[in-house]
Amino acid sequence: MTVPAIPVLDGHNDALLRLYRAEREGGDTFLDGGGAGHLDLPRARAGGLAGGFFAVFVPPGVAVDDDVRVGEPDLDVTITDAGYEVPLAPPIDATYARRATLAMVARLFRLEERSGGRLRVVRTVDELTAAMGGGVLAAILHLEGAEAIDPDLDALEVLYRAGLRSLGAVWSRPNVFGHGVPFRYPASPDTGPGLTTAGRDLVRACNRLGIVLDLSHLNERGFWDVAALSTAPLVATHSAAHAICPSTRNLTDRQLHAIRVSDGLVGMNFEVSALRPDGYDEPDTPLAVLVRQVDYLVARLGIERVGFGSDFDGATMPRAIGDAAGLPRLVGALRAHGYDDGALRQLAHENWLRVLRKTWRD
Repeated sequence: MTVPAIPVLDGHNDALLRLYRAEREGGDTFLDGGGAGHLDLPRARAGGLAGGFFAVFVPPGVAVDDDVRVGEPDLDVTITDAGYEVPLAPPIDATYARRATLAMVARLFRLEERSGGRLRVVRTVDELTAAMGGGVLAAILHLEGAEAIDPDLDALEVLYRAGLRSLGAVWSRPNVFGHGVPFRYPASPDTGPGLTTAGRDLVRACNRLGIVLDLSHLNERGFWDVAALSTAPLVATHSAAHAICPSTRNLTDRQLHAIRVSDGLVGMNFEVSALRPDGYDEPDTPLAVLVRQVDYLVARLGIERVGFGSDFDGATMPRAIGDAAGLPRLVGALRAHGYDDGALRQLAHENWLRVLRKTWRD
């Protein structure tokens, strides 16, 4: 007997940047499949991916007249005796960031229009659950780095009304709101100063509007600033346990405790270098490594505060998963390890729905 797929609500993907680049290079086949990357509509359906946080990430680039030219993230990796180091990426130009952000948000809305009802940008939990229950891929609009938002927060109000429901104040670089963590292993996430005055204002505004504050790329002092200010559950959409993989991008036990106390959530990142105890960027990472991370997060947070945050289209996936169509293999590994269907439903989507109900205003 075939076991029905458990619907997955995923905490992070970078499909929009891939789609934006592909559109400018002649098109993409997201709706019909057969394209590049980890995620398209047919593979989402094959893997039980019912919805996810669609991130707008602005890499280095320039704005020239009416053109926006995006580049690649500046990841100049230095291999050390113990692991690796990547210099903190420099700030990016705010004008360029706004133009690139609007271009990618528009790309998502055009995709929704072209989908014929197969994809929907959702703004409320009712819309989200209706889409998931109706076989429609639910897209939650997320900013991975708030460079497109001005210190006066005018753009935040506009983007919220357009559909923004989740936001990371920083990627792994500084901006007017705070400081991201550089990519380092082994290293502490305590890498620099905390939130700026504008960053504190951003936290309060997101609480008022009901926007999820993503802590995934924020340094540790910024994390504690958010924890002290925010009235919403603390959320890291795509991260993992520092105790297993001591990368700057991962969360210490003390941070995990704060997330637990806030009744928040950690979406476990599938990026192999964030999961492996050795920090290697090795695609042949077995599913047992992911299961161990889930076990640890569940032990620290409780089963109701752990979800998935794949980082599809933005990270090195384990070959055992491959892409969105491979999600049932992870669910199967967790089932074989002893997680029953009730626990799997919590991990796959129920925990995300709980946190969104506690955070979103509508």
